[in-house]
Amino acid sequence: MKRRTIYLAIILIFAGFLLFSCTENQRAKKYGGTATVKLPEGTKLIEATWKGDDLWYLYRPRREGELIETYTFKEESNFGVMEGKVIFKER
Repeated sequence: MKRRTIYLAIILIFAGFLLFSCTENQRAKKYGGTATVKLPEGTKLIEATWKGDDLWYLYRPRREGELIETYTFKEESNFGVMEGKVIFKER
């Protein structure tokens, strides 16, 4: 019983290390879940994409009269398992 508890503790520590050593973006892409990106104040999102584990997004200065919006960049996997989502919030 004691040995089983030690193995379980090692597995939990290892799993925690894997999950918390990744950035929020990497967790959303690899393991599913949601990441939120707050764009710099006064900017407008143009496009977003992944390059490997890195999230790249293009933005520009917001023009006068343009509204502040929120965008969702969502993965749709074949089996619907571990789908990631990144929410971009303009300010």
